[in-house]
Formats: sequence, C-alpha cells, structure tokens
Amino acid sequence: MAGGDLRQRRAAAAADGEGDGKMGSGGEEAEVKGKGQGRKEALGWLEWGRGWMGIVGEFLFQRIAASNLSNPLELPPLDGVSFVVTGATSGIGLEIARQLALAGGHVVMAVRRTKLAQELIQKWQNDNSEIGKPLNAEVMELDLLSLDSVVKFADAWNARMAPLHVLINNAGIFSIGEPQRFSKDGYEEHMQVNHLAPALLAVLLLPSLLRGSPSRIVNVNSVMHTVGFVDAEDMNLTSGKRKFTSLMGYSNSKLAQIKFSSMLHRRIPAEAGINVICASPGIVHTNVARDLPKLVVAAYHLIPYFIFDAQEGSRSTLFAASDPQVPDYCEMLKSEDWPVCACISYDCNPMNASEESHNLETSQLVWEKTLEMIGLPPDAVDKFIEGESVQCRYGQQKAE
Repeated sequence: MAGGDLRQRRAAAAADGEGDGKMGSGGEEAEVKGKGQGRKEALGWLEWGRGWMGIVGEFLFQRIAASNLSNPLELPPLDGVSFVVTGATSGIGLEIARQLALAGGHVVMAVRRTKLAQELIQKWQNDNSEIGKPLNAEVMELDLLSLDSVVKFADAWNARMAPLHVLINNAGIFSIGEPQRFSKDGYEEHMQVNHLAPALLAVLLLPSLLRGSPSRIVNVNSVMHTVGFVDAEDMNLTSGKRKFTSLMGYSNSKLAQIKFSSMLHRRIPAEAGINVICASPGIVHTNVARDLPKLVVAAYHLIPYFIFDAQEGSRSTLFAASDPQVPDYCEMLKSEDWPVCACISYDCNPMNASEESHNLETSQLVWEKTLEMIGLPPDAVDKFIEGESVQCRYGQQKAE
C-alpha cells in the first residue's frame, strides 16, 4: 500500500507548522531577528527539546505509524526510468537499488566499492532468474570524500547526453564516538559526505535532470536534523564555539542538507520540471551501527521490534522516487511559496521539517556558503537551467 493522497495530507502538515512557514510555536520564533538584534547562534532550548521528543517518539512509534505500508513497497513499472543511487552497496541504498532494478528501472550504482557492486548485480540477477531478462543496472565509481570524484562522475554521466530521471543521494556517514576528521578537501567528513558532496552532485547533474524532466532529486535525510543547527560561518565546526561531537556533526549536516534542498527547490523554476524531495527513512538498523559503541550495538539487537530493517527503511525513499503524486505535491508547495522543500516521512506521508529548517535567512546563508565551499559560482543553478556551462573549482575541468 502506498502512503495515501499527499494533497489531502498537506493541511495536516501545514497545521503542524502553524501554516505560516515560520514554525514559531512554543513562544520561540524560528526567524532570525533583524540585523540590529544579532544573529541566531544556536537552537533554543524549546526547539532542542521538541527535536529530541520527536526522535524518541519516532523510535517508539514508527512501526505502528507505518503498519499500513507493504514490505517491500509496491512499485510501479519503471521501464525506461533512469536512477543514480549513491551508497548502493549496503543498507538502505542496497535495498533501493535492488528494488528499482527489479521493477525495471535503469539503475546506476554510484559507489566506492565497484567490484562489490558488480557482484551484487550478478547476485540479484541469479536470485531473480524468473524475470527472463538481464537487469538494467550498472556501476560507476564515486567517492563522496573527494569533490574531484564528484565532478568526474557528473562529467562522465553528462557526457552521455542521456536523460536522468531520478538522483537519489543516499550515501551518508554517522561516525558515533569518533574524533573530528576532515576530508582531503579540508571539510569535516560528516558535512562533506552528507551534505556538500550530494549538493555538488545534484547541481552538476542538472543538465541531465533537465533532459529527463519531469525528474526528481531525492535526498535521504534523518529525523536527527531536528536537533541540528548550522552556522554558515562555521560549517566545519572549527571555531571552538562548540565542542565537536559526532552527533553534532551528523545532525548539523542533515539540517544543512534540508536547508540547501529547500533553497534549490525555490531556485529551480516550475517549468524546469525538477522536483527536490527529502525523505526520512525512520530509525533503521544499517551499517551505521558498525560505528556505534559495542553497548549500543547490543541494544540494537535487543530491541529489533522498534527499529526498521533496511528494506523497511527504504520505503519512504522509493515512494519519493517513484510515486506519481510527488510532482503534484512539490508543485503545490512551490505555488504556495512554502519555505521548505517536500519532506516525506518514514510512513510515506508528508512531514514537517524542524523549526530551524523554516528559517529562510539562515537557509540563504547556508545556500551561499555551500556553493562557495563546493567551488561553484552563486549563479550556477541559474546558468545550468539556462543551458550555459559552469566552471567548478574542483575536477580541473569545465562541468557542462
């Protein structure tokens, strides 16, 4: 069963956000005050508390809330539809790629471990020999810890002059308990893998997404964004204002992703036919657990009822990537000038992102800083939409 009529559920989502795009419930205003009153530097206690209440509530009740969904999710025929799926060799990404391929889609597994991906395709083929035709799946190398690799991947795909119908930015990291680490590009690893690299990939693939219009960019996000805060002047968390923790790195990166996605959603004209969606998989037992302390890993195994497996966790992303209602829902949000892009919950219903997600002033700052960090000019999206070429600082070549 699918998630129901998105349009009918729009009113409920708006009511959760008080319908004004500011999310100012509980006596707090998510909008940053005027210049004379200073810049917002952290979440308020009420915002932070509500965020954690939402996380605990999702953990306890996600299985009940999603009990109406089939497992696996029923997909429409996807013959002729092309998908790029990052992080497709494990966890949710593996399930997304497998199910899309079995439904007839042309699936590009964008991964670091290319040999493993080839082996997975062969296994899927062997396990489903009754299909009677080879799966339309292929492998391309992509390392999100290298922005040069992102540019190389995008250039290779764009050079095909083929349409891309859906980009699924699934790959992510959550190195719980680990010290702060930086990529060779100089960026904090959570921020680069979970936000900066997917943002660069999405923008660079706009020419192919235009050829595939109507098309979609689907970002796998997390309820953890509700306890994140992004300071555009300290996205690397190196200023010393706050002590780094992996939880902070992860939640901040997921909030940054929603903010950038929302600004991209607003920047792309409706006639371009490219929709931007963030999907929350729920609390899922995947390979993220390999980074958890042993005690927490043991707890994961003791409470399997509450936690989704990878197949269950893939449903919201598959829904966002394939359900025919999604473009209409995105168009409705755009027509109402809603401050946040479409967000789909683990139960395949619309969800309202955090209060801070609705803060357009900080979202604009994150948008500008992100483009600077990934080496693109401020007008990159506009130029791509108009069919012009754009020079990226990474990759040492022109991205078209």
